[in-house]
Amino acid sequence: MTPLSPITSRIQRIAELLRRYPGAVAAFGFVSGLASFFLIERHRGSVRVIAVLLLASWVWLVLERLLRTRLKRRFGIALPPVLLNYAMQLIHQESLFFTLPFFIVSTAWNTGQAVFTSSLIGAALIAIIDPIYYRRLAPRRWLYLAYHSLTLFAVLLVALPLIVHLPTTQSYGIALGSAALLSFPSLAASVPQQLRRRGLAVIALMATLAAGGWFARSAVPPATLWLARGAISLEVDSAARQPGPALKTLTASQLHGDGLYAFTAINAPLGLTERIHHDWVHNGKVVDSIELDISGGREPGYRAWTHKTNFPDVPNGRWEVRVVTAGGQRIGTLRFRIAADASPPAPGQA
Repeated sequence: MTPLSPITSRIQRIAELLRRYPGAVAAFGFVSGLASFFLIERHRGSVRVIAVLLLASWVWLVLERLLRTRLKRRFGIALPPVLLNYAMQLIHQESLFFTLPFFIVSTAWNTGQAVFTSSLIGAALIAIIDPIYYRRLAPRRWLYLAYHSLTLFAVLLVALPLIVHLPTTQSYGIALGSAALLSFPSLAASVPQQLRRRGLAVIALMATLAAGGWFARSAVPPATLWLARGAISLEVDSAARQPGPALKTLTASQLHGDGLYAFTAINAPLGLTERIHHDWVHNGKVVDSIELDISGGREPGYRAWTHKTNFPDVPNGRWEVRVVTAGGQRIGTLRFRIAADASPPAPGQA
């Protein structure tokens, strides 16, 4: 018996407990994931741990057989497949339930962002439903790796602004590039073995995936940015950084004074500096785009505003102020309407 056999014995006992109580993994992943979200300001290191674990687990997925053989040959440690499977499931559960609250709160549900966040919700449900996870997902290696890449993509979108304080657009590019690279095994499995220049075909698919993800970035919520409060007003108290009375409807004559203010309070991670845009939209057409910089860390959100004075000759109709990142991801929308001025009374009808 080798000196390390007690380690293998303990691993076997842990694997047996997991077989006996499989629901404990799902419960732990769900509770710890949500707890991480609410404790993020105090336990910021948990995001880094999750990201590192996902990267390491992807390497394990690719080199699983080789690494298991080396461990057994060199150290005499035999890792039961059931233990590894439960560990991967726990990582997926922890990651998805940690990132989901960020995406849910930052999603503009009346836009294409709802599709992405709904997909993450579906992925999280799969992670806690063992029959689907182990019988439908895990046996299909290409699908399992694609699922893993989606999870990593979501984690990096949250982790990079929180940990490294990268702006949302840079975080999106890095997360998308990482997901595209990690999709190589899944794409390779989908290309027929007998195809000539198979490697070039896989690279072309990866490039297509990355390009499609970049052009579709407006359909992905900005994860760590969300609109805490917003208002359209005729005035702003710059000293108190507060808007005047919020307006939903106003008349064209009210614009002739000092124009309109779009006030927004945006929640952003501590230490993050972000450039955003207020896009003023009239009847579906962008007529003005005003930049402003925000900084994170304030509990009620960073309060900033833009001031628009140049309106069309006929400003009547539906208006929106779309709050978007520099990369085009929508943070929120303020809506209002400009109505026609009341017609003067006809002669003799005063």
